[in-house]
Amino acid sequence: MLIDGLHHAAILTNDTDRFTAFYQHIFDAVVDASNRDGPVRLTFLTIGAHTELNVFEIDDNDQADHQTPMFGRGRLDHIGLRAASIDAFDEIRDRLMAAGASDGFVTDFGPVLSTFFADPDGLEGEVCVPNPDAEPGIRNPPGTPARRYHG
Repeated sequence: MLIDGLHHAAILTNDTDRFTAFYQHIFDAVVDASNRDGPVRLTFLTIGAHTELNVFEIDDNDQADHQTPMFGRGRLDHIGLRAASIDAFDEIRDRLMAAGASDGFVTDFGPVLSTFFADPDGLEGEVCVPNPDAEPGIRNPPGTPARRYHG
C-alpha cells in the first residue's frame, strides 16, 4: 500500500484550550504549535506517531455548535483512531468513561474492537484496536458486544 495511515483531520472548535486539554488527558496528545492569524487560531495536536489533529478556532464561526446524528453529518462523519495496543485501548476506554465521554461499550467487529466517544465539542470519535480474540474469517455487525468487556 502507498498510504501508512491518516496524517491529520481538520477540526473546528469554539474553545481550543478545552479541546486540547481533553485530547491531552485522554490520549496523551501533544500540542506541537499554536498560532493566531487574525480571526483564525490554528493548533497542531499530535495524537499518534504519524497522526495529528489540525484544530481551528475561528472568531464568529459557530459550526462547532452544530451537531447532527451519525450518518447525517455529510461526507466526514467521525474520526477513527487506532490504539497502539490492547493495553492502550483499555487505558483510553477507562479515561473516556471517567471523563463521561463514553459509556464504554465495546463492539466486536471480528478483526477489530471499537469504542465510541464524544469530545467536549460533541465531535464523535471511535477508538479501534486489533482484536486479540478474533477468529479468522469472522466479521460481526455494529453493536456486537465484545466478550472480554461484556461477558
